Amino acid sequence: MALSRRHVLALAAGAAVVPAFQFLPGRALAAPEEVGKLIADFAGGKEPQSGKITLTAPEIAENGNTVPISVEVESEMEGDDMVNQVLILADGNPSADVATFAFTAMSGKAAATTRMRLAKTQNVIAVAKMADGSVYMDRKEVKVTIGGCGG
Repeated sequence: MALSRRHVLALAAGAAVVPAFQFLPGRALAAPEEVGKLIADFAGGKEPQSGKITLTAPEIAENGNTVPISVEVESEMEGDDMVNQVLILADGNPSADVATFAFTAMSGKAAATTRMRLAKTQNVIAVAKMADGSVYMDRKEVKVTIGGCGG
């Protein structure tokens, strides 16, 4: 196959552009301070306690594109023992704020299930805000093995 002058110029231009990609900014991940600020803002300055909230996530996710999670809060769903909101965070994603679920007395039960995308092995955090102002938190580490090679 003979290369024309046009093909040689196109290849040379392509070879000159490829090294420039190394200077493009990479994907930024959420900083731990950002996650702490999101939790503090959601909690209204209160210190989250453990208990009452249960986060269920797989220990190992072979595909980080669809990681199933569920969260449930022990609550009577009336009076001061009612769950107002549940915040889901992933501290290793470019944007740590994943989802916020709002509940009312008509919800009957404070439980939610969803799938989320995880960029890498990281902590998934669930924070529940109760009607009396108390805040509960649970955290699970999910190991993402992209391609099923372990890690």
